[in-house]
Amino acid sequence: MATEQELQSLFKTLDRDQDGKVSIHELFLNPGLSAIISSETNTSSPQELLARYGSDENGSITFEELKKAVEKASNLT
Repeated sequence: MATEQELQSLFKTLDRDQDGKVSIHELFLNPGLSAIISSETNTSSPQELLARYGSDENGSITFEELKKAVEKASNLT
């Protein structure tokens, strides 16, 4: 389980270009952090995470979308 602050820190680390979104490319650049996110959201891969929770057709997810995914998986403390 992650706190919102921990999730925000993780998101900022993954968002390498600082555009406010984490792309599939950024997720694959850091497989260790991607595994943590997959665990927190109950998804099996970055592709599944983006397909289920990303609203943008370019294959990226915002912090709010990620937060909702973690909340839905009941892993936000």
